[in-house]
Amino acid sequence: MIPIARPQMGAEEKELVWSAMEAGALAQGPRVAELESRFADFIGVGHAVATSSGTTALHLALLGYGIGPGDEVITVPFTFIASANSILFTGARPVFVDIEADSYTIDVGQIEAAITPRTRAIMPVSLYGNPADMNAIAEIAERHGLAVVEDAAQAHGAAIGGRRSGSWGAGCFSFYPTKNMTTGEGGMVTTDDLELADRLRLLREHGMKVRYHHDVLGYNFRMTDLHASIGLAQLTKLPAYNERRIAIAQRYGAELSGVITPSVRPGTRHVFHQYTIRVLERDAFADRLRERGVGSAIYYPVPVHRQKPFLALGYGDQHFAVTEQLTGEVLSIPVHPSLTDEEVSTVIAAVNGTAAELGPIRAGSVPA
Repeated sequence: MIPIARPQMGAEEKELVWSAMEAGALAQGPRVAELESRFADFIGVGHAVATSSGTTALHLALLGYGIGPGDEVITVPFTFIASANSILFTGARPVFVDIEADSYTIDVGQIEAAITPRTRAIMPVSLYGNPADMNAIAEIAERHGLAVVEDAAQAHGAAIGGRRSGSWGAGCFSFYPTKNMTTGEGGMVTTDDLELADRLRLLREHGMKVRYHHDVLGYNFRMTDLHASIGLAQLTKLPAYNERRIAIAQRYGAELSGVITPSVRPGTRHVFHQYTIRVLERDAFADRLRERGVGSAIYYPVPVHRQKPFLALGYGDQHFAVTEQLTGEVLSIPVHPSLTDEEVSTVIAAVNGTAAELGPIRAGSVPA
């Protein structure tokens, strides 16, 4: 079976982890500082603040902007629930805006209608490795005096016109094992704002600048040097990993038939954390791929506003036509960099054969 993900760990990761263990530097220390410096350089920003997960990165960024009870943050319902949960953690309320069917990212044309006097920030999600339209979002945010917190959890190295995800406002990354690079578990906030970065570092470590002297109510959102050691090795490999993902995606785009393949805006670098197609009879499609030896996964089968915690908060009467259609059609197929050319051929044959059996899907109008 060709799996949907296959995390790669090599001698470099083992050597760095072992050397950290031998040095006795297990908690946040010099390896974390080195990863922060190198990741900031990679993104092209002045500062990076490592965290314990992508979720705590989002939570921390919102706290850093002072977002709290009574505030609103605009985001999307087509994403992993952590995006909206991080808003709830601050006491603020998510305000959902639908996505574009072709990019799977926030529909910029709907943002301004969702802004109210309570709106404090916009949280676009650069889903599957495809950056949201960050230039347009930043312009809207500047006009209305709003913060930008990009959920770039799946967009390591994605870019628009050479400017990388994570360089608008605050960028929040996840280093979960299946991401384009991993630390085992961890996250990062990137920014050019020194004052914001200083607040994040204070909040990350119990509100403490001087040991055992606490200036504000803080959190334990730290990354360990063991995790950072893995990340240092992975960051070196990330450019090659991304190139392999893009090469596989280009082959899929050229050779797949009977399914709707991802689109990429001109001037945008999509790094294909997932290669997500749209299909008819999605569950049957996944079953037939499995019979042909190809794994797949659904990201995401239930939109956030239909999840139980959000139904309990009164979101159940909201309707987002594109999101609700796509949650029944999307299916991600293997695109990880460890795929061999032969495995890629197997995936293509399996998808095309299944589409021929179940019938092709065509992009049509989204129901109102």
